[in-house]
Amino acid sequence: MKKIIFLLVVLFPLNLFAGEKVTTFDAKIFNQAQSDGKTVVVSSWIKYCTSCASQMKALNNVEKDFENLIYLNFDVRDKEIAKQLNIQFQTTLVIYKNNEEVYRSLGELSKEKIYKAINSVI
Repeated sequence: MKKIIFLLVVLFPLNLFAGEKVTTFDAKIFNQAQSDGKTVVVSSWIKYCTSCASQMKALNNVEKDFENLIYLNFDVRDKEIAKQLNIQFQTTLVIYKNNEEVYRSLGELSKEKIYKAINSVI
């Protein structure tokens, strides 16, 4: 009985994080944003990854906080997108400017550090 209660307590919160994640990456939007001169921030996630949810939470208002920026994310198990962006792991953050990758991090969860990286390339 204790094991069942433990599993429910552990799995229930993880399930809440998983429900919040929806792929927003679209190749047409990505390419158009770069053609329009926008900075593009892309993050990768995987279901049940709490650090991914934390990173996405840090990026939640990034489009409102920065002008001329678009934020996209995707499930890293989508091999087509992962190959296109050369992203192999969840919680990868990549920033593109002028059709070039200008920043990449793995596992960065701090909103302050992420915003600092964005500010350095805008």
